[in-house]
This record gives sequence, C-alpha cells and structure tokens, in this order.
Amino acid sequence: MAPAITLAAEAPTLSAANTGFMLICSALVMLMTPGLAFFYGGMVRVKSTLNMLMMSFISLGIVTILWVLYGFSMAFGTDSGSIIGWSSDYVGLSGIGLTQLWDGYTIPIYVFAVFQLMFAIITPALISGALADRVKFTAWALFVALWATVVYFPVAHWVWGAGGWAFELGVIDFAGGTAVHINAGAAALGVILVIGKRVGFKKDPMRPHSLPLVMLGAGLLWFGWFGFNAGSWLGNDDGVGALMFINTQVATAAAVLAWLAYEKIRHGAFTTLGAASGAVAGLVAITPSGGAVSPLGAIAVGAIAGVLCAMAVGLKYKLGYDDSLDVVGVHLVGGVVGSLLIGFLATGGGQSDVAGLFYGGGLDQFWKQCAGVFAVLAYSLVASAVLAFLIDKTIGMRVSEDDEVAGIDQAEHAETAYDFSGGGGGSAFSAAPSAPAQEAKAKKVDA
Repeated sequence: MAPAITLAAEAPTLSAANTGFMLICSALVMLMTPGLAFFYGGMVRVKSTLNMLMMSFISLGIVTILWVLYGFSMAFGTDSGSIIGWSSDYVGLSGIGLTQLWDGYTIPIYVFAVFQLMFAIITPALISGALADRVKFTAWALFVALWATVVYFPVAHWVWGAGGWAFELGVIDFAGGTAVHINAGAAALGVILVIGKRVGFKKDPMRPHSLPLVMLGAGLLWFGWFGFNAGSWLGNDDGVGALMFINTQVATAAAVLAWLAYEKIRHGAFTTLGAASGAVAGLVAITPSGGAVSPLGAIAVGAIAGVLCAMAVGLKYKLGYDDSLDVVGVHLVGGVVGSLLIGFLATGGGQSDVAGLFYGGGLDQFWKQCAGVFAVLAYSLVASAVLAFLIDKTIGMRVSEDDEVAGIDQAEHAETAYDFSGGGGGSAFSAAPSAPAQEAKAKKVDA
C-alpha cells in the first residue's frame, strides 16, 4: 500500500466577500457610537443633552488618532510578557501592505484594524453615561485619551491579542464582554467613586427628557450590534457568524421581555425606558457568549441578564453611588452575567468544542471565565479611579456647582439643545425682544 501523502494546508488568500462583509460590519459598529449618544442624550435632563452627546462624539476623534499612532500596536502587536503588544510596523499603520492579510484570516490587516478601532471608540464612550451632568469636557477628553492608553489597549491585548494571558488561558469573549462591557462598567464605578454624586441626587427629579430619543438610540445600538457581534468572527465561511447573528437577536428579545416583566411586577408598569434598557442588557450579555451557546441558550442568557440588570440599577440608591445612566447596572452586570454563563451554557458546537457544565464539560471553563472577568474588573476599577483622581487633583474633574445647577450645556459648550424662542437659527446668547420692539410689532399687527 502506498504511503499516504499529506498536503500542506493552503495559505489563506484575500476574500473579497469577507473583506466587504467586514467593512460593512465596521461601519455598523461606528454607527453604534452616535446611537449611544442619542440613547444617553435622551436619558438626561434638557440642560445636559448636548454635553452627553459630545462625551460620546469626542471619542470618535480622540481614540481614532491614538489607535493609528500606537493603540493598534499596543493591542495587537507582538506579545510582550502576556501583558502588552508592540510592533513597529503597526505604529502609524505605516508598515502594512494593502493586501497584507491578518494572520490566519482572509481579510487585510487594514480591515481588521479599522474593525477593532470601532470597538476602541465606543468603550470609553460607554463610561460617559455614569458621569452625566457634572464633568468638565476638557477633563473628560483627557480621561478618554489616558484611559484608552492605560486600560483599553492593554486589556484588548489580554483578551484578543495572540499571547495575551486571557487569550492563552482560554477565556472566551466572542465580541467584548470583558474587554468592552466589564471594562467600561468597572471604569464607570471607579470614576464615580472619585468624583462623587450630582447635586440633588436622590432629592431632585432627574427623569429622562426625551424618551423618543432614548428609543431611537436603542434602535441604532441594536442595529449596529449585529456588526459588533457577527463581525467578530472575521469572516462568513463556517456559520459561526450566523449563529452569533441570530443569538444576538434572540437574547435581546428575551431581555426586553424579562426586564418588562420584572418592571411590571416590581413597579406596576411597562415603561419605554425599561424596554430600551432591557434591549441593551441583552445585547451586552450575549456579546461574550453568543458564539458558544445555542439559540435556546441565548434565550436563557437574555432573560437572566434582563432580570438581574433590572434589579441592579436600583442598587445605586441603596448603596449611595451616583451612576447617572446605569452603566454599572447594565454594562458591568450584563457583561459579568454573559461571560460567566458561558461556563454553564456553552454547547461545544459553536465557536469551539469547549462545553459548559450543562453540556457535560464540568466547571473548568467557568473558572477560566471567572479569572478573565474579575481580573479585568479589578484592573479597570483601580486604574480608572487613579486616573480620575490624578485629573481631579490637577485640572479638576468637575464643573462648579453653579454651572451644574444652571446647566452644563451652556457652561461647557455655549449652546442649548433646543431653541424654544420660535425664531430658529439664532445665537444661544440672543436676548429676548425688548419691550419697545414687542410694542412696535403689536401696533404693526393691529394696523
């Protein structure tokens, strides 16, 4: 019998289909940041609307430049000590060929870099919701730059970079449960513990000023999240991206229903804010787990996250920390829930053959998930608190109490979100018509 001939595996070649798919996914993820701005912007009072929009929007500018200069190199360059990456070819994205492929995949490095850039942009923007009404815009911009450098870029390497300790340990994070949501939620908690509460917290009404804007933002987030999640498989050749796509829809739907059911039982009403928040909770929880669980598992992930996140948002009143727009309750709690449930619900038939406890895999994966979850949580919490403390002690983190009460939009941006004067297009500083002018107008009308 002739000896068997072993053929070397063919090297990947550039796939126009996967490249186009990933560029579309990148655009969808970019849309999530303006969607987040609308979601947060509708949840604050009128006097803080523009500031809330700008706190998300500025991340598009700052993080993009840092990513090109050194962020991509730190996150996805050659590993150093399982903690950080660095590759000189990635500095300034200057040493990359047009058709040079991301290692092991059929898409160019440029495409992978821009897709991951959109993750890096939205993660610090998520933090902003916890700090509504009270942070100087210059201090926030500096915080975004420092946080991306000190926290996000290294954590992205831990979780997704070849050689990163969590990656090598086998922690499963399909699209950002640890690197994005736990990271941002823990950071939010760290910062608010430093800067303190809003003026009037637990005393003054601080209801959302525009629930339609909240629903619009939630819809854009839901839409963009399909790119965020399904695109994270970096291709469309084996069905895993399709599994993630359907699980994204299923878990989000389950979380909406679960949040509303809890809200009706607990508070007696089905609210639009609850529906929007439930949707985001489901999206957060399925982000790490959607490639590992079945659609039935996705229902469980979404339902559990919907209830637990709804319960968690009330903790700020009991524990006394002012998480303005529930970043801790939704993103931190939702990210932890989704990440840990992998250890129970992973089927072994999705992104890998790793099975969770309910599918005969024991608790081995659960303990790995715990290591990733609590390491990222602790590092982000401490590092973010330190950064906020240093900024507060140098340039100051908060606006003055007078500016906060009067309205941070006018104080920091010299604008207001809505012009109720009826004239339209006028300056934010235009005075009301004088009494003589009003009398002259009245006489003209009478004539």
